Amino acid sequence: MAHLIVDNPYTLEESVRRPYADDAAIDRILNTAQAAARTWARSSMSDRIALCTRVVEEMEAAREAIAQDITGMMGKPLRQARNEVGGTAKRARHMIAIAEASLADTVLPLEGFDRKIVRVPWGVVLDLPAWNYPLLTAVNVVIPAVLAGNSVVLKHSPRSPLCGDHFADAFARAGAPAGLVQSVYADYPTTERMAADSRVGYVAFTGSVYGGHRIYAAAANKRFTDVGLELGGKDGAYVAPDADFEKAVDGVVDGACYNAGQSCCAVERAYVHEAIYDRFVEAAVALMKQYSLGDPMAEGVNMGPIAQPWHPAFLQKQIDQARDRGANILLGGKALSIEGRGRFFEPTLLTNCDPSLDVMRVETFGPVLPIVKVRSDEEAIERINDSELGLTAAIYTKDHDRAAKMSAQLDVGTVYMNQCDTLDPALPWTGTKDSGKGASLSALGFLHLTRPKAINFKL
Repeated sequence: MAHLIVDNPYTLEESVRRPYADDAAIDRILNTAQAAARTWARSSMSDRIALCTRVVEEMEAAREAIAQDITGMMGKPLRQARNEVGGTAKRARHMIAIAEASLADTVLPLEGFDRKIVRVPWGVVLDLPAWNYPLLTAVNVVIPAVLAGNSVVLKHSPRSPLCGDHFADAFARAGAPAGLVQSVYADYPTTERMAADSRVGYVAFTGSVYGGHRIYAAAANKRFTDVGLELGGKDGAYVAPDADFEKAVDGVVDGACYNAGQSCCAVERAYVHEAIYDRFVEAAVALMKQYSLGDPMAEGVNMGPIAQPWHPAFLQKQIDQARDRGANILLGGKALSIEGRGRFFEPTLLTNCDPSLDVMRVETFGPVLPIVKVRSDEEAIERINDSELGLTAAIYTKDHDRAAKMSAQLDVGTVYMNQCDTLDPALPWTGTKDSGKGASLSALGFLHLTRPKAINFKL
């Protein structure tokens, strides 16, 4: 029997070994999920809210065990993993709070008629979250899907599979009906077959652009299953000449380096106005030198190892290409181990980067920050929009009108002012271009996890 094997990115020893589900197991899981969905669709909103509230409490009670599993599987510093459990609870509670209003019938009064639009659950939702924020990318779908009356089959990333178990176990401990939320270990071909299975009503995928194409094609191969795609980012930040300088440096550097840069909405390109460019670069280098790399379980370490075994070489290739084509590497620039352990990549700052370089065009997903000098707001807009991806953009300025004017011209899903690399569950998480389709969170997130049905009664 084939097994899923995950190494610890710091110790490089085996962290997780689990057998993949065979076809018979997949059939049982989907059949159970389908039966649970039929029953759960008839449940009351109060029962759904009560269950999901208990689930959140169960996950909070297991915070330390969950956080240690996250750190062991993908290398995030333990403090950040603990914070992710807290952030997951916050998102879940927001979606619980708005569920009743968001899923309420839309009544359209007309004399002699009973007209309304109701939201109907899809049935079985197949959720395919990512490893970099293994709880947050899962909760975006799991809790809203259950609140909307669906069941969920959770096939987590092969880098962070135990997080799927933590969700399923929390639902079981909270008293969920059998089969309502299930975790499954499956390889890529099996996952694509599940996406195409007629028992699945909706597929939610968070991951790479390549993975999104594969899942979207699989789901459309034999039928027209709807798919939500939250894919990559090559997000740009602009620092205007009137920005709060210290806060802008702190924000951009943290946006590039938090979670070792392994975030879809990380700052991967910084455009700084020429009036403050030299000063900004100097301050950014000094701040990036302060990161402490090492054992992610240790206190004081604020940058862990790179999660995926192949990724340091990918990062090195981007940096080497940039250096060969004239970029200046002012800090970092190479993969390393710490005391002989782990796969790390140095916090890296580059200048003089041509727009055609991979480090300026291809998602990096590492602690790498290219800083480019621009002469105007208009040039910053043009540079940020020059990408096949469109997830977020950040503007650092004290002028609200400047940010509003620029935001109208930026082709991204979210525009930030004086912040970056963050998410508000009251707002939809969405992207343009190759960053995906659909939306999660906010009231709009419920719309994608249900389908509309029209009620047109003549009285």
